[in-house]
Amino acid sequence: MELGTGQFAQSLPRLRALVLGCDFLGLDMEFTGLQSVFPQGKQPSLFDSPAEWYLKARRSVQKFTVNQLGLSIFSNEKSNKYVAHSYNFFLFPTTFGVMDSEFSFQASSIQFLTHYGFDYNKMWSSILSCTEDVRLCVGVGSLGTQIRKWFLKDGIPYMNQVQEKKLQQGLLAGNWKVRSTLDKDKVKKMIDDVTCWVPSAEEGDSMVLHNISGFQLFEVQLILRQAIPDVWTEPFGDQKVMVKKPVVGHNMLMDLLHLHDKFYKPLPESYEEFKRNIHSLFPVLIDTKNITKSIWKEFQFPRASNLLEIYEILCSDLNPTNPTCPVITHASDCSKYVDKKSPHEAAYDAFLCGSVLLKLAHLLLGRMPCDMLETGPSFSQYLNALTKYLNQVNLIRAGVSKINFSGTDVPSQRPPLLIASVRGWPGVDEEQIYQILKALCKFDVRRLTENQFLLLSNKFKDVRVVLRDYKAHPNLRISLYHHWRHSPQVNCLLQICGIVASWSLLAFVFGGSQWYAM
Repeated sequence: MELGTGQFAQSLPRLRALVLGCDFLGLDMEFTGLQSVFPQGKQPSLFDSPAEWYLKARRSVQKFTVNQLGLSIFSNEKSNKYVAHSYNFFLFPTTFGVMDSEFSFQASSIQFLTHYGFDYNKMWSSILSCTEDVRLCVGVGSLGTQIRKWFLKDGIPYMNQVQEKKLQQGLLAGNWKVRSTLDKDKVKKMIDDVTCWVPSAEEGDSMVLHNISGFQLFEVQLILRQAIPDVWTEPFGDQKVMVKKPVVGHNMLMDLLHLHDKFYKPLPESYEEFKRNIHSLFPVLIDTKNITKSIWKEFQFPRASNLLEIYEILCSDLNPTNPTCPVITHASDCSKYVDKKSPHEAAYDAFLCGSVLLKLAHLLLGRMPCDMLETGPSFSQYLNALTKYLNQVNLIRAGVSKINFSGTDVPSQRPPLLIASVRGWPGVDEEQIYQILKALCKFDVRRLTENQFLLLSNKFKDVRVVLRDYKAHPNLRISLYHHWRHSPQVNCLLQICGIVASWSLLAFVFGGSQWYAM
C-alpha cells in the first residue's frame, strides 16, 4: 500500500493498531543520496575508528534527505504463519512558516533507484511551482533542470524535535504565514460555516469540521484562529502512542542515522551520544546483514550480493515441506508484492528484511536444544536464537565491522596490516599507490612516512596475493607491518634512547677514568 499526505491521516489509526499487535517490524528507507563528495584523503576508510566513521557519515546524512520509508509489519496469526502488512510512505520535509529545508540530490542515487523501477514520475506527478522557502541543490544533469523549481505535493511532511520547537516559537511570536495546500473555495466555506455558527453558539459549544486530513489539520487551525480570533480550535480524537517493538533492517546503519536526524533530533557530534539515543528509541534492533555475514560459511550458502539474492537463497534451501518452517503471506490489502519483485522499493525491501529474519532465525533455532511443537516455534523462541545478534548493526568500511548499540564495540578480526616501502618514485601519494594495487585487489592506503604507506584490506586473500606479487618488486615492496620495527614513533623513541645511552656510557667512561687518576 502506498501512502502520501492525502492518505496518511486516514490510515494512521489502522497503522497504530497493526504496530501495537505485531511481533516485529521490517524497515527500509530510500534517500536522495548516500555519500557526499569527500575531500582527498577524507573518504570513509578501514583505518577509521567508529567515531571517525560516524563524523564522516553525519556530514552526508545532513546533506541528503529521505524520499521513501518502507514499513512491513509482521504478525504471527496462527501456528507458524506470519502475515505482512507492507506500506510505502512518500516523504517530503515540512515547509511551513519559519521551516526552510535545503537538501541535495545525488545523480548516482537517482540513476540507481530508477534502474530498479523506483517511480519518480509517481512522486512528482502532482507538482507546484517552488516557493522561496524550499531550495533544492540539484546536481542531476538534464533531470535537474526539470525538477529544480518543483517540490513534491503529496509527500508526507515531517520534522524533528528541534524543528518542531523552532516552529512553535515562531508561531507563538506570530512570525508565520500560511501557504495552504487546501482549495481556496474549501477554506472560504469553512470560514463561512464557522462564522454562521458563532453568533448562535453559547460558551462551551463546539462544532466539528470534517474531511480534513494530514497537515491540512494544522493549516485549518491557523487559518481559523487568524480569521476568527474569538474561537479556539483543537484536533479531535488524536492520541500519541509509543511502542517498542523489534525493528529489523538490512545493513541498516544509514537508516538509523536518517531516522535520528530527520524525525528525532539533529545528529549529535558525539558518536557515543548517537548510540545512546538510538538504543533508547529502539531497544531491540536486528540487522540481517550482520547475521548473514556471521553464519554464511557455517551453513555453506552460496555468495549473495544483495538482499533479494539472500532471500531467494533462503527460500530455495529451506525445506518447503517441513511443517515447522515459517509461512509468510501478504495481507489482502497489501498484495502488490505477491507476484511482483520490486527490489530497492522501500516497502518491498522492508518485507524482505522481515522474511529473511524469520528464515535465519528458524535455521539458528534448529541447531539449538529446544522443543519445537508441530505447530512450529514461537517468535519468542526465534528471538532467543538471535540473542547474540541483537543490537549489532553492520558497519561497512571502518575499523570495526559492526556497531554494538547496547554496549562496547568489539574490535574486528581483520587481515593483518601491511606496509609498502617505495623506492625510486619521488612525490608518490596515497592515491597513486591505491590505483596501482586496484588492478590486483582493493586496499585502503594511509601514508606512514615520506616513502612508506600502510595498507589495509577486508580480505585475507588480497593480503596473500600482494605479499606474493610485491615481495621482491623493484619499486614497491610490501611486507607485514610490525609496530616495533616500522612505527615512526617507536623508531624516534629508540633513537632518543640510543643517544641517551651513548652519552651515559661516555660520561661513565670519562668520569671513571678521572676518578681512577685521582
